[in-house]
Amino acid sequence: MSLLSLQDLSVTRGNRPVLTQITLEVQPGECIGLIGPNGAGKTTLLRAALGLLPATGVSDLAAMTPARRAHAAAWMPQSREIAWPVSVETLIALGRIPHLPRGSGLRPEDQQAVDTAITRMGLADLRHRTATHLSGGEQARVLIARALAQETPLLLADEPIAGLDPANQIATMQVFAGLACEGRAVLVSLHDLGLAARHCTRLLMLQDGRLVADGPPDVALTAQNMAQVFGVSAFYQNTDTGPVFQPLEVLE
Repeated sequence: MSLLSLQDLSVTRGNRPVLTQITLEVQPGECIGLIGPNGAGKTTLLRAALGLLPATGVSDLAAMTPARRAHAAAWMPQSREIAWPVSVETLIALGRIPHLPRGSGLRPEDQQAVDTAITRMGLADLRHRTATHLSGGEQARVLIARALAQETPLLLADEPIAGLDPANQIATMQVFAGLACEGRAVLVSLHDLGLAARHCTRLLMLQDGRLVADGPPDVALTAQNMAQVFGVSAFYQNTDTGPVFQPLEVLE
């Protein structure tokens, strides 16, 4: 059963095409990295898939009612604004809103979802801290935990590991890969192609709003694609501890 289906999804701003006829499906068990240079259309694809931007073509998520969509997919935008000085636990609990009966407080199953998200993101020591008093990286992890607490089959995240230190970047990608192993799916945009190669089951490569590669990391991250799309050379090798990928030099 597909968790996201796009058919000829296109976005135009003014007279300029930003996204052109994207067709793809996301299945349970996939951790998909959405990659491409700045301005390639990654954020536009995620937002259009959710129905947050005017688009042509078909997105089954965009066609849902807001209430149904909130049960089908969790969304973590690139913006990381925390408006209210609430505790970390309270902020993460906002992810349970789609599941709560009107006027109800947190039920045991909701609290369990919050606790699980806190544990997954390593936030136990910050649980009672005021969210607005945290560092930028800590706030990012709290917002990821809020999306996890929503417990949807699909998670869409726009550059969630940007600004995190290396340990938390790796830990977060491990969490996403773990969700896929549990039968859920993650579609995450990111610029760290080394982490994408190690933790994603599939990569979608965009260039100028078009999908130019779709497949496992070793199929997508070819020397030809890296030169054509990113303008760089790169090193790729499968090792005993997993794939190792590193961009090397800008090509003339």
